[in-house]
Amino acid sequence: MRQLTFGAALVAVAAALALPGFAPAAARNATLTGTDGPGFTITMSKTTVKAGTYTIVIHDKSNIHNFRLTGPGVNKLTSVPWVGTKTWTVKLNKGIYKFDCDPHAAIMKGVLRVT
Repeated sequence: MRQLTFGAALVAVAAALALPGFAPAAARNATLTGTDGPGFTITMSKTTVKAGTYTIVIHDKSNIHNFRLTGPGVNKLTSVPWVGTKTWTVKLNKGIYKFDCDPHAAIMKGVLRVT
């Protein structure tokens, strides 16, 4: 009887961890959003994150801009005439990552710090 109770408890714990509200913080916060345009703006949803693997959703809203993310081990970009949404999966290591619009890098830029 004790083994059955312990087994049932293990099943309950595993089910709870599978629910979105009970997922570890790292799993819940593993998505970042980057946006360029439609004006001369470029943003990232967070400016500091912990090292790890992230899904990055890019909303490229202008055919005169692109979104480029560079840093330790990462060089991802959208193309200038393209408009739409792209999803990247990237491993972010400790360090500084820069995001910018290639044609307008002097005014459209930002920094993502990874700790």
